[in-house]
Amino acid sequence: MASGHTPNHIEPENANLHMKKGGSFAPGEARTPGPVEAELLGELAPTVVPRMYPLAGGGALRVLEGGKGPPVVLLHGRGHAASMWFSLLPQLARGHRVLAVDLPGFGCSSSPQLPLKTAEDGLRFFVEPVEEVLSTLGPKPLTLMGHSLGGLVSLELALRGRVPVERLVLVDAMGLGPEMALDARLYFRVGPERVARVLGPKLFGRIAPLPDTPLNRRLMAMEYELMTVPGGRPEATRAFNTLVPLTGGVFHRFERLGEVKQPTLLLWGERDTVLPVSLAEAAVKALPQARIAREPAAHSPHLERPDSAFRQLKPFA
Repeated sequence: MASGHTPNHIEPENANLHMKKGGSFAPGEARTPGPVEAELLGELAPTVVPRMYPLAGGGALRVLEGGKGPPVVLLHGRGHAASMWFSLLPQLARGHRVLAVDLPGFGCSSSPQLPLKTAEDGLRFFVEPVEEVLSTLGPKPLTLMGHSLGGLVSLELALRGRVPVERLVLVDAMGLGPEMALDARLYFRVGPERVARVLGPKLFGRIAPLPDTPLNRRLMAMEYELMTVPGGRPEATRAFNTLVPLTGGVFHRFERLGEVKQPTLLLWGERDTVLPVSLAEAAVKALPQARIAREPAAHSPHLERPDSAFRQLKPFA
């Protein structure tokens, strides 16, 4: 899946895909949304609609797309999907072209056929298909916004320089340093998908609860639905686990942060116990043009405090 073989333009509607309803998929295959996600996607339409973008090596990535204006690309964290940006998508679409991407192996995106022996392999698994699709969308400068794993992918896209990144928003992002809490590493190594199936929705929802609102209850139901896809997410899990060892430093690009010339917003939850705010405090000193926006939240301030997060993003994007 070398980027040099990427076609100049891809028509998303022309994707020839084998869809599996709610099931697992092999490389080159994709799945349809579950009922909770499908209902939320229906509420986003026609402002934001899903499209499948085929990949040169087979398979496709799903992108939730809508709005007009400067493009903003949203990349979610491990186990989630583009639809988890539900609360921000309509607001961003009022003044931007929003492109919320399902990372490879998650959501309705298929998994690339790549070796997964090293952390660099794991990073390529997530970065190269996204880079391929974004390179087909035209030369307009992009704002990349990534949460957790999606933050690492955003950072790597900026460093690779093959798509025109104008600004970065890193939300409690991986990739800024070697620290990650041991309980988080254990959780990821056991597997969130396995934990969700064992605990059931009520107990699983207590691991990272959102404020109790009708919408958040639906978002948490969708998260559980995404985590309990039959067959799990084996390829994406293997790729992620190369980045997050049980001991030692997690994969990061701290030594290369000085190469990031784009203005960067570090949006961070002050109570994040997975990736502590000290990572952002160190990164802001290494990044040439960066500032921190702290939120009274845990690992997902864009979900826990979407209105406040949007206020931070609006003048930046």
